[in-house]
Amino acid sequence: MALTSREKGSVFDHSVKIRPRISTGANQMTAIRSSTGAARPNAPEALGSADLADLMLRAGAVRDRQWGDAISYSRKVFIPLTTMCRNTCGYCTFVKAPGEPGANFMTPEEVLAVAIGGERLGCKEALFSLGERPERRYPEARAALAKLGYSTTVDYLVDACRLVLDRTTLVPHVNAGTLTEEEIARLREVSGSMGMMLENVSRRLGRPGMAHHACPDKAPLLRLRTIEAAGRLGVPFTTGILIGIGETFEERIESLVAINELHLRHGHVQEVIVQNFRAKPGTAMAEWLEPSRTDMMRTLSAARLILDPSISLQAPPNLEETFEDYIDCGINDWGGISPLTADHINPERAWPAIAELSRRTAARGYRLVERLTVYPAYLGRETAPLHATLAGLAGPDGLARDQFVA
Repeated sequence: MALTSREKGSVFDHSVKIRPRISTGANQMTAIRSSTGAARPNAPEALGSADLADLMLRAGAVRDRQWGDAISYSRKVFIPLTTMCRNTCGYCTFVKAPGEPGANFMTPEEVLAVAIGGERLGCKEALFSLGERPERRYPEARAALAKLGYSTTVDYLVDACRLVLDRTTLVPHVNAGTLTEEEIARLREVSGSMGMMLENVSRRLGRPGMAHHACPDKAPLLRLRTIEAAGRLGVPFTTGILIGIGETFEERIESLVAINELHLRHGHVQEVIVQNFRAKPGTAMAEWLEPSRTDMMRTLSAARLILDPSISLQAPPNLEETFEDYIDCGINDWGGISPLTADHINPERAWPAIAELSRRTAARGYRLVERLTVYPAYLGRETAPLHATLAGLAGPDGLARDQFVA
C-alpha cells in the first residue's frame, strides 16, 4: 500500500531546532476523549479497532509531512562491552551468566579492533550495547572489572568510548540501560547520543512467569527516570517499546504516550523504536507466540499517530521478511545496520544488504539515506560536547557526508 502523492517537506535540515510543544494536534494523546465523551480517533480503543488500511494511510501522511521521501539508516558497528547483566529477561539470549560460554568483558584492544574494522568499512557510529551493572550481582564481574582497572561497568564504558573517539572517527552511541543523572552527564562527554528501550510501562511484566520477573532494572519507573534525566541534560535519546512480551495493546499505547510526554517536556527523544519480540530457543519465553505482522503494523501506525511528528519512528528490518511493508505504516528509519558485526540481540537474524534495503525502499517510492548517530535536527546544538566531531562527519543537510546507500 504505497502512497503515490506526498508532501515533500523534510526534517533533514540541521538548522531546525527541536522544541517541546504543547499538544493540541490530532496526533497527540494528551486528551483521548472529546467533551461529549466520544472516543477520539487516536484513543487506545479507537487505534486498536480502527481499519488498519485507514490507520496506515493516516500514519503515512504524518510521516510524509514531517520527513518527506527519505528513509534513513545508520552505518555502525556493535560493541557488546559486556554480556553479563544483573537482569534475566525471559526473552534474552544476549546475556550470559558467569561460567557460560561468552560471558565476558571485552578488552580495550578488542573494542578498538572492532571500531577500526568498522571505520575501514565506512561506519560512523559505534553502538555500545551491554548488560546492566553485572558487578552488583556477580563477584566474577567485579573481578573482571578489577583486572581491567575499574570498579564499575560505567567507569569502564566511559573510557572505552573515549578510546574509540581518540583512535577512530567513529562516534559512540551508548545503550547502557538505567543510569543516574551523574552517570549520564559523564557519558554525555564521550558519546553523541544515548539510548535505552523503555519496553513497556506495565508493572505486570515484573510478576513471576512474566518477561521482566527478577529484573530490577526493568522497573518502568527507573527507566522513565533515566529517559527524563537524559532530557534534563539535553542528550539526544533513543527509546522504544518491545511488543509481544505479555503486554496488552492498551499498555503499548500507554508506553508510547509516556515517551511522548517526556519528549514534549524536554525535546530530546530523537527516535522511538517499535521492535517485535522473537522467540529464541533456550529462553524462558521460547514457546511464546510472536506478534503477527499485522499486529506489528497496527502498532507502528499507532505509534506514528501518537508520537510528536519530530520523533523519528524506527523498525528493525532484520526481524521481518517483508520489512518494506513497515514504510506504509509511517516509519522513516531502519535503525543501525552493520557491514561488520552481527545484531548481538538477535544474532540469528542477519542484516539485509544495503543494496537490497535501498532497492526495497525505492520500490515503495522512497529513497534510502545514511544518517549519523545524531539526527540532523539535533546537530544545531552547538553546546553538545561532540558537536564539532559530528559536524565534521555531516554534509550540508545534516546527514552523513559520505553516503553508503547502494
